[in-house]
Amino acid sequence: MATVNLNPNGCPAATPTAVGSSTSIHSIQGKDQWVKLNVGGTCFLTTKTTLSRDPNSFLSRLIQEDSDLISDRDETGAYLIDRDPRYFAPVLNYLRHGKLVLDDGLSEEGVLEEAEFYNVTHLIGLLKDNIARREQRPAADKKRVYRVLQCQENELTQMVSTMSDGWRFEQLINIGTQYNYGTEENAEFLCVVSKECANTLIGREVESNDRAKVLQQKGSRM
Repeated sequence: MATVNLNPNGCPAATPTAVGSSTSIHSIQGKDQWVKLNVGGTCFLTTKTTLSRDPNSFLSRLIQEDSDLISDRDETGAYLIDRDPRYFAPVLNYLRHGKLVLDDGLSEEGVLEEAEFYNVTHLIGLLKDNIARREQRPAADKKRVYRVLQCQENELTQMVSTMSDGWRFEQLINIGTQYNYGTEENAEFLCVVSKECANTLIGREVESNDRAKVLQQKGSRM
């Protein structure tokens, strides 16, 4: 006759797991694979396999049973890490699938800072290469844009001498005035200036750029 032990609530007590039970062993092993990380107040759930992709990383060392790293845990047992969770997410995703994916508003420099903290070697190299390529973009990624400034003759010297921030003088066009056309004391001018800008800024300069080109052509015929 089989004996069933009851716990104080009247429910059958759990039967000790047999050593040879493969299903139970797999369940225990699967449970032990999951790790919680509390990064700057945001919790991440991942696996030991993911965190061990780079054996020399801070994260891989953290989860080792004989770890030399000391980390407090919160009430749920998650490892407490005082870092920015927004920039940790790309690091964790890189360990998951080996690809660098950045959400809007995140910079490669910020992710590099986290990758270096966690010592994820391959990600550090990838980010440094991306940043270096970005900073060495060819001249094709830049374009000269133009602006037109209207001024009187007595303002020309001051305007030209105070140009800064990469702007340079290109052409001066005498347009006279509606009252005394071409008189020296009341003459008005259009001053065309230019600057080399990245393509990301060009959209805001298109209108001024096109107008300047028309005025340059007009000036060349005067």
